[in-house]
Amino acid sequence: MKTEEMLTEKAIELLKELISIQSFSGEEHHTAEAIERWFETFDIPFQRETNNVFAKNKHWDDAKPTLLLNSHHDTVKPNKGYTKDPFHPHIEDGKLYGLGSNDAGGPLVSLLAAFVHFYSAENLNHNILMVASAEEENAGPKSLSGLLPHLPKIDVAIIGEPTLMNLAIAEKGLVVFDAVVKGTPSHAAHPNNDNAIYNTIKVLEWFKNYTFEKTSEALGDVKLTVTQISAGSQHNVVPAHTDLVIDVRVNDSYTNKEIADTLKAEAPCELEERSLRLNSSSIDKNHFLVQSGIALGRKTYGSPTLSDQAALTCQSMKLGPGDSTRSHSADEFIFVREIEEGIDLYIKILSGFLQ
Repeated sequence: MKTEEMLTEKAIELLKELISIQSFSGEEHHTAEAIERWFETFDIPFQRETNNVFAKNKHWDDAKPTLLLNSHHDTVKPNKGYTKDPFHPHIEDGKLYGLGSNDAGGPLVSLLAAFVHFYSAENLNHNILMVASAEEENAGPKSLSGLLPHLPKIDVAIIGEPTLMNLAIAEKGLVVFDAVVKGTPSHAAHPNNDNAIYNTIKVLEWFKNYTFEKTSEALGDVKLTVTQISAGSQHNVVPAHTDLVIDVRVNDSYTNKEIADTLKAEAPCELEERSLRLNSSSIDKNHFLVQSGIALGRKTYGSPTLSDQAALTCQSMKLGPGDSTRSHSADEFIFVREIEEGIDLYIKILSGFLQ
C-alpha cells in the first residue's frame, strides 16, 4: 500500500492540475486525460468511456459484491463575482483556490488517493470500482447515468461531494414541472374576468400552501417551490396563459412518479413533468459502511442537494472533504487540511468496512 503522506501530496498536485484545466460539463476531455495520467503513475489499468475514467482494484473477484467510489471532474462556469482567476490554483492562508476545488475536485482526488491505497490489497470483502465521472453538473447523458450500462453490478456506493466528511445518508430527488395557467386573451382596454395573470394568483397560493403528508427522518418534508413565472408580450394585450416552473425536492418517502401523479391530479392548472429519473437516494443507517463512519465520530444527515447518487438504484451515501455551501460560489476554495483529513478518513472508514 502507498503511504498516506505521498498519496496526499500527489492528490493535491492532481487537484491543482485539474483546476488549471477548463472542464465545464461536456468539455472534460483534458481533465479526463489528467486522470488517466494519474492512474498511469501508479501502474493501474483503467478504462475510459467518453470522458468517464474508471478502474478496478487489482484483486477483483466477480463473486464478491462491489463498492463504487465516484466523484466528478466537470465544473459549472465561474460566476461574475470572482475576484481571482478561477483557473489559477494557488494556496493562500491554507486555502487552495480555484474553480472546482471544493465541488468536487477535493472529494475526487481524495477518493482517488484512497483507491490507490487499497488497490493492491488482498482479501477485501468487496471489490472496489473507482469512477471519475463527467457531466454531473448538468446531469448530462454522458454522466454516471450513461456510464452505468458499461459497469459491473454495483452493490453500495460512496459519492464524493463536499460534506465536511460527515455522512449524507440520504439525498433528496428532484422533479421539475412546467405549469400552464389558462385565461381568455383580450385587448387590455376591454373588460375581462378571465385574465390568465390574475388567475395565477390563486394557483401560486395553492402551490405555496400545498404539503405532502409523508415526512422523512433524514430528509424532512417534500419541498415544493415555484421558481419561474412568465406571461404576456405587449402592454395592451391580456395573454392567453401564464407559464410557471415548479421545483420539487422529493424525500425518500415518495417516488418521483408518486409525486407527479399526485400533483397532476390535484393542482389547479395543467402540469407536465420534465423527467422522473432523478429519484431520492439513501442508505440504511445500520449499514456497516455507515457504522464504520459513525465509529470514527462522523455525523449523519440528509442532503437537500442533488448529485450522481440520483443515477443509482443501490444503497449509497455522499461523503467528502469541503463544504457544500462553497459550491458554485465566487473564489471557490478548499482548505488543504480538509484534503489531508479527507484522505485519512476515507482510508479509515474503508478499512473498517472492507477488511
